[in-house]
Amino acid sequence: MISAATQRLLDFLSKAESYPHRPPQVTLVQTHASWVFIAPPFVYKIKKPVNLGFLDFSTLELRHEDCKREVVLNRRLAEDVYLGIEPICDHEGNLHFGGYGVIVEWAVKMRQMDPRYFLPDLMKTQSVGTREMDRIVEKLQRFYVSQPPLPPGDVRTATEHLRQGTEDNFKTSAQFVGQSLSQCALDAIAHYTREFFARHGALLDSRQHDGWIRDCHGDLHLEHIHLSPEAVSIYDCIEFNTDFRCIDLACDIAFLAMDLDFNGRPDLARYIVERFALLLDDHGMRSLMDFYKCYRACVRGKVESLHADAETVAEGEKQASLQLAKLYFQLALQYALAGSKPRLFVFMGKVASGKSALAEALGQETGWPVLSSDRVRKSLAGTPLNHRGSEAERAALYAPDMTRKTYERLFEQALATLREGRCVIIDATFSKKVHRDALKGLMAVEGCDVRWVEAHATEAVVCARLLQRDGDCEVVSDARLEDWMRLSAGYEPPDELPPEEKLCILADGKIEQVFGTLLKELVVR
Repeated sequence: MISAATQRLLDFLSKAESYPHRPPQVTLVQTHASWVFIAPPFVYKIKKPVNLGFLDFSTLELRHEDCKREVVLNRRLAEDVYLGIEPICDHEGNLHFGGYGVIVEWAVKMRQMDPRYFLPDLMKTQSVGTREMDRIVEKLQRFYVSQPPLPPGDVRTATEHLRQGTEDNFKTSAQFVGQSLSQCALDAIAHYTREFFARHGALLDSRQHDGWIRDCHGDLHLEHIHLSPEAVSIYDCIEFNTDFRCIDLACDIAFLAMDLDFNGRPDLARYIVERFALLLDDHGMRSLMDFYKCYRACVRGKVESLHADAETVAEGEKQASLQLAKLYFQLALQYALAGSKPRLFVFMGKVASGKSALAEALGQETGWPVLSSDRVRKSLAGTPLNHRGSEAERAALYAPDMTRKTYERLFEQALATLREGRCVIIDATFSKKVHRDALKGLMAVEGCDVRWVEAHATEAVVCARLLQRDGDCEVVSDARLEDWMRLSAGYEPPDELPPEEKLCILADGKIEQVFGTLLKELVVR
């Protein structure tokens, strides 16, 4: 619970008459660690008296030291914004700004920036393209070059600090399983991260030896960039934890690239990565970008979850933060599964093998569209989705020419989604090699990766699932127990698919358990 002293301070700062310059109004904005009072033409920021593990503002002395660091460090990239720090004092029972009485709190004082030019708002109201990105890249490039590589003693621990930071993220995020992410998504992201450390330790170590670990910004997302016609200001760097700020330049840049992806501009994300790699002459950056973007998306998901959990956050703001957290964790999982490029996931297998349930589960976790052959087929025929027609109607619906048209439409829809820069999932038996070959040829021309997941189930499980369909009016598939032998006999195993593109999974158990296993298998490929 908020203490009476803290509530008194918040009440004081919420009133316009408390400020020497008498602003027309005061607006409160809060994060997981601070309260920010917008009192035009200034902004005052005070730290919450909390200890979150990765930051400690639990005493007035700690908050004072942090305020001083915040001003010094942020003047590197926002030199005209940070004006200094001011004490808030208690004199004879009255709070005031100034130098007499007992100091009860410290505030960072900033110049208010024109709200029209914060980058997220610019992206909503104006065309933002490569010219605007160039201004940001050039400012950051000059900053990075001005920061010398860390001393060898500090550099040696950078990878370990990164590793510990990822583990701390997972530990904190576990508190929010069921609210902003699922357990299987968290497990898959953690598995991807640990596998990356195990497989690419030499690459990460080389970043230390080659001088890429420097004192960076640490929290480089869109909301912290102000792009006015006159100047670029990049503010609110990480001041409370040196390990979060003294990092690989690629990790710092990945935050901005990730947030551009998050805001629907993967084109600009790709652009800035290429520009930085060129300007900094950094040949290893591209190989690390997906890993670092996954890490950064997790950081944002964790931060938004913590914000939603804060005591003084209103219900509407809490729900908005939880929704943002879900989307950031979803993006982290997408990076772990597919990186930054559009990829096609095909779920195939015999009837009742569990492929459709797994495809739907992946669509739910990632937000990727699921294209079902059963649905496409009936849509083409003008047949209600859950209508199982007569034997003659089914014969027409599943005739070779209708099957060909179904796969052609599936491929058209998948291709349209991939060309939008999004991943997509196809759910179909793909029982014939000719259809698999057709899809492989199409994707080769497009330059898109395909991951095939072949689901299997034991005969007893298949029979039980097919029997259950008889009483389920919501089932779209027309296959029943009497069709199983015929359909199984016509299934051509996908032996031609190379092992690095195909994953086989036994889907006998509960979908949650099978899906959790599947995610871990997919992220290391």
